[in-house]
Amino acid sequence: MIYSVRGNLILMEAGFAVVECGGVGYRVQTSISTQKQLKLNTEVMLYTHMNVREDAMELFGFASKGELNTFRMLIGITGVGPKVALAILSELSSEQIAMCVSAGDSKTLTRANGVGPKLAQRIVLELKDKIKGISTEGIEISKGTVIADTGNVSKAVAALAVFGYSAADVTPILSRLDPNMSVEEMITATLRQMA
Repeated sequence: MIYSVRGNLILMEAGFAVVECGGVGYRVQTSISTQKQLKLNTEVMLYTHMNVREDAMELFGFASKGELNTFRMLIGITGVGPKVALAILSELSSEQIAMCVSAGDSKTLTRANGVGPKLAQRIVLELKDKIKGISTEGIEISKGTVIADTGNVSKAVAALAVFGYSAADVTPILSRLDPNMSVEEMITATLRQMA
């Protein structure tokens, strides 16, 4: 419904920011990582997700599309509501969450408030299921060239697929990166270029 808000940041407190757009102040719930990128009394732009319930309408805002995509993936999992998704994104970056899922590391997810071992395992399992069908053996780029499966490249493609990016979207960017980079560096560099 509301794709983004752009305006003056007039207030910032733990868990939310108020962005004034056209004389209206929008209370936008944010992660700690997004808040670290914002400065009071400056113009900001946040990608948003509106959550509508019977008793409330809430607006969630993120500094990047990657963080918004991660948030939407998380709230699509049974037992993960918007507050828990924000807690996870406040504790871990999108890249770190992608690495946890691709490595099957549910323990790291339990660092976030409200995430116990069972929920962490469910998150890893459900997000991993979304990338099961993606082949990373010699990934084909739209121009017809093929990236050799160096291990890190295929892991980066699989991790990015967790957040809805297709191999066709990310391989042109990955092909320009140093193949000796770590998986996390590849994911970070790719998300920056896709934002």
